[in-house]
Amino acid sequence: MKKLALLFAGLSLFVATGCNNDDDTTIEYPLVGTWQPVKEVVTSVPVGGTPVSDEITYTDCQKEGRWVFNAGNTGKRTDKGDSPTTPGTCDVTFDRNFTYTYDKDSKAVQIKYQGIVEPDKGKVTTLNETTLNLTIEDTTDPTEYNSVTYTFKRIPQQ
Repeated sequence: MKKLALLFAGLSLFVATGCNNDDDTTIEYPLVGTWQPVKEVVTSVPVGGTPVSDEITYTDCQKEGRWVFNAGNTGKRTDKGDSPTTPGTCDVTFDRNFTYTYDKDSKAVQIKYQGIVEPDKGKVTTLNETTLNLTIEDTTDPTEYNSVTYTFKRIPQQ
């Protein structure tokens, strides 16, 4: 009987300590990649006023744009829009190289475009296998907070 009790105690101890669910299985997805813009939300919050947000769903031409974040903190942003002169075609509306910094812990992002003095500052609010939400803040006006939150879809590498 003592052997059976000892065997049961040993098995109980093994079961209690053998399984560890405390493993940190959080997956960190990289910002590095090619991103397709899907939509943006523009938010304005006047001091002491009512916040206003507008969601802008992109056209097919705007969705042809790309934001590319390369390893080494360089990238390129290409925006596209409907051609004003040739209906049914898309034109490049913004095409600039940039450098960026990204702090994984605080999720802070700073993007400095070639030829533009002031960098865009903001935060990554969502970053997973398929989606990036990037909020760029404009705090230059002390009477109003403005931000644009871009939603992107990751373009798989070919």
